[in-house]
Amino acid sequence: MRKTDPHIEQYLQYLLVQRNFAENTIESYAKDLDLFNKFITELWDTTILEADQHVIRAYLSSLYHKGYERSSISRHLSAIRGLYKYLLRFDLIERDPSQLIKLPKKGKFLPETLTVDEMELFLSGFDLNAPLDLRNKAIFELLYSTGIRLTELVNLDVEDIQSSFDFIRVFGKGRKERIVPVGEYALKAIDDYLTKARPKLAKAGQTALFVNNKGTRLTQRGVQYLVRRQIEKVSLKKDISPHTLRHSFATHLLDAGADLRTVQELLGHASLSSTQIYTKVSQSRLKSVYNQAHPRA
Repeated sequence: MRKTDPHIEQYLQYLLVQRNFAENTIESYAKDLDLFNKFITELWDTTILEADQHVIRAYLSSLYHKGYERSSISRHLSAIRGLYKYLLRFDLIERDPSQLIKLPKKGKFLPETLTVDEMELFLSGFDLNAPLDLRNKAIFELLYSTGIRLTELVNLDVEDIQSSFDFIRVFGKGRKERIVPVGEYALKAIDDYLTKARPKLAKAGQTALFVNNKGTRLTQRGVQYLVRRQIEKVSLKKDISPHTLRHSFATHLLDAGADLRTVQELLGHASLSSTQIYTKVSQSRLKSVYNQAHPRA
């Protein structure tokens, strides 16, 4: 039995009844969209209505690394574009994330990352006397320091900060618990936030580690907005998402010589194959440096 999102079902019914699509075409769309829905719910902990262009790019990248032909990936993207065009037409979403997607050239399906210098820029420019800036710095430093998922970040409670204060407890997919080390920059940012900012922001009795300006738990969408605003603030010429910090975390570790299985454990990946994509990013970066630096490259 198919298990899918109700908005996909509505879209397929629309194609059948209103657009008179052939049943075999609808079956093909259903198969592709069900696979997309499975990917975003299980791997990104998001929904059809909340997915952004970064999620769609990650999905297309996953198809490429599974060996799908470019024509097949193009078909999947066509189905996704049709779905979001429908959702936008009937005011179920405010903007169509698929409009920002272009199929990259062959061999270019790699996670988007920041360089170390770009990350330094992204993590700069905070007013350390402003409670919300202290919170934002703590969020971004923690995402980059630990590589945790966005959903893991917003689900953190104050009690998940370990007493030794150099580890955090996160709950990944299926509520699987893991303990993740935290670097000194993130530790300092979290300490500043907890002592100088959170007491002014959080409502009484609120357990969430990170709260919004109303004093309640910060949402995934809220963090996505904060990332977009920080990009504009520091004039970083890249379109990134919170997940880009996770990609950068893994890539920078591998660039510095970390072994793949350690990175797998830190990311909370059940399968090593999910982590191996980052080795391709590192290899791609090495090749780029080689081409620029070697006199006979």
